[in-house]
Amino acid sequence: MSPVLWAWRQLQALEWRRALNTWARTDGVTWVYIFKVLAAAFLTLWLAMRLELPQPRTAMITVFIVMQPQSGHVFAKSFYRVLGTLAGSAMMVLLMALFPQNTELFLPSLALWVGLCAAGAMRYRTFQAYGFVLAGYTAAMTGLPVLEHPDQAFLAAVWRVLEIGLGILVSTAVSAAVLPQSASAALRNALYQRFGVFAGVAVEALRGSNDAERFEASNVRFVAEAVGLESLRSVTAFEDPHMRRRSGRLVRMNSEFMGVTTRFNALYRLLERLRARGSTQINRALAPGLATLTELLEPYVDRLLTDADALRLTLELAAYREGLQHQVRELRADFLASAPSEAELLDFHTAFELLYRFIDDLYNYAQTHASLAAHTHVREQWHEPYVALTNWRVSAAAGVRSAAVLLLLGSYWLLSDWPSGAMMTLIATVTAGLSAASPNPRKMAFQMACGTLFGAFVGFFETFFVFPWIDGFALLCLVLAPVFVLGAFLASRPAYAGYGIGLLVFFATGSVPNNLTLYNPYVFINDYLGMILGMLVCAAAGAIILPPNSRWLWQRLEHDLRNQVLFALGGRLRGLGSAFESGTRDLLHQAYGLAAGKPQVQRELVRWMFVVQEIGHAIIELRKEQAQAPVHPAYAESQPWRQAIRVMGRSLARLFLQPSASNHQRALVAVDHAISRVQATDEPFARHFDTSVLRRVQSYLHFIRTSLLDPHSPLAAAQGAQHAP
Repeated sequence: MSPVLWAWRQLQALEWRRALNTWARTDGVTWVYIFKVLAAAFLTLWLAMRLELPQPRTAMITVFIVMQPQSGHVFAKSFYRVLGTLAGSAMMVLLMALFPQNTELFLPSLALWVGLCAAGAMRYRTFQAYGFVLAGYTAAMTGLPVLEHPDQAFLAAVWRVLEIGLGILVSTAVSAAVLPQSASAALRNALYQRFGVFAGVAVEALRGSNDAERFEASNVRFVAEAVGLESLRSVTAFEDPHMRRRSGRLVRMNSEFMGVTTRFNALYRLLERLRARGSTQINRALAPGLATLTELLEPYVDRLLTDADALRLTLELAAYREGLQHQVRELRADFLASAPSEAELLDFHTAFELLYRFIDDLYNYAQTHASLAAHTHVREQWHEPYVALTNWRVSAAAGVRSAAVLLLLGSYWLLSDWPSGAMMTLIATVTAGLSAASPNPRKMAFQMACGTLFGAFVGFFETFFVFPWIDGFALLCLVLAPVFVLGAFLASRPAYAGYGIGLLVFFATGSVPNNLTLYNPYVFINDYLGMILGMLVCAAAGAIILPPNSRWLWQRLEHDLRNQVLFALGGRLRGLGSAFESGTRDLLHQAYGLAAGKPQVQRELVRWMFVVQEIGHAIIELRKEQAQAPVHPAYAESQPWRQAIRVMGRSLARLFLQPSASNHQRALVAVDHAISRVQATDEPFARHFDTSVLRRVQSYLHFIRTSLLDPHSPLAAAQGAQHAP
């Protein structure tokens, strides 16, 4: 063999090994998932046939719906599917008992139930939503086929619970026993990676080398991770007892990390405003403290933060925090020697107050992260849960769409007496339920219709030209496997999930043989025609009846986002910080996903989040300072600075309820008045306070003022005129 040919073959072998490694990293998990889907589906079908259940395909469909790449997701989804199935079956039996053979009352009552369940699914967007979806369409799937035979309703509900229970049992067993993929491992990996990414963003921002778009994109990522980690945490409780014992610390870590990012965003945006104003003297005074923080964070950039690293970070932050107070005193003395103006001195105090609070929040986060190494820890005691917010109009729109589809198609079925009308109504209800919680129900329903159409052609060929010629369960599995592999592969890709679900679920619904198989082309074609028509009606309803990806919803969510400032002003102080942080991010996460494909809208929403977090967080800190500051009872209500802060709160509430030039001007005047009242606090009142308390109050008020004057915030359009700092 020539040296050239030998070298060429070695190069080809190296390329093959690289391709194999890439496949193992990217698609290896997908193919393991597909193998587990096939194994669980065929085992369930075999058991259902051996047990002579009426509809083995129902048990198989349960596998397709429940199966997920990670075992924790399978456990969580199975748990809520059981609850939803029991609730839906019980409601169906109740409705059938109340309205036997009375379709005029049964159908509207069923539509009301399905609508309420769809609204609940939109309200709870984790796996709890799946329980609501199942409660809705289980009642329809069990009740509609036996509408004319109410005496069979209870038996139909029992059979359905048994079939679904079999599918859930096999799915969980296969997921846990065959090459299990743990959700807790994914949670740990996400926790360890998150701080390294944040450290990189912080170091770049402190050095002034981070552009605005990249900074906004990083914050959107942190928002998505905060929402996703809460979902992962609730899932790991089903599979890992070690993570379940750390559940309180995981909630605490998520809350503390949100506080860290909010505090850093406030510090960064204040520094950017100072740089834009050309405040050279202030920037020079702040530089030593920021440089020390940059040096501290730099070793953690793009590194996994393990429990040992978190402990080391805790010690470094404690030392830095102690040295920061001495450093600030020295820097302040040098700064005062340069005879700064009152506004420059306020900028100096505000910047270092934010820096100190940021270090304090980061220290608490590192402590909680380090505590994960212990099986039990005092930091597990955390009573501030993650708060998810959903606009009630969004939930109501999902419920109205589902109820309208069921009423429309059910009425058509009863009036036309079409034999496949029950299948059309049934599948439309299932489609409406499965697509209710998706960001774009119209797209999801249309993709499912396309997948079902492809499954109809394949199913017709296999049912009438293949099934009659095969003998035995092994050959049946061999014939069905290619369709299921294609469907599972498409379902594992988020962009094509609707096609995969349509192919898997509804191919099994119409083409997988039951224990008693009837080869009737007329019924087969009509049933698939009813399925596709029902899905297309769902797609049309998603595009016509209050579509969730339309402008009206972005405006409502933006309004809810602004209302978080009112929540900061009037909410109960205990747990207010965590509820404010999680609620704000949850609203942005919803709105950002619904505005996909519209970058200008998404950027505007992110900017609203920044200004809401800045001002809302400052308001909460002001309220804490007022609540904790010692004060003589005789002066509690009569102090002018407290009254001025209350007036400022009312002005800010009006501004965020209705942003306008006049409300913006009133808010600025109120903030200026509050600052002047704090500065003018006379000796009889001031002696009841620690001087640092009044300085912190003044710093937060000044930060609110600078945020209102930020030319890059959404409030800039309402300013009307440029104000001097």
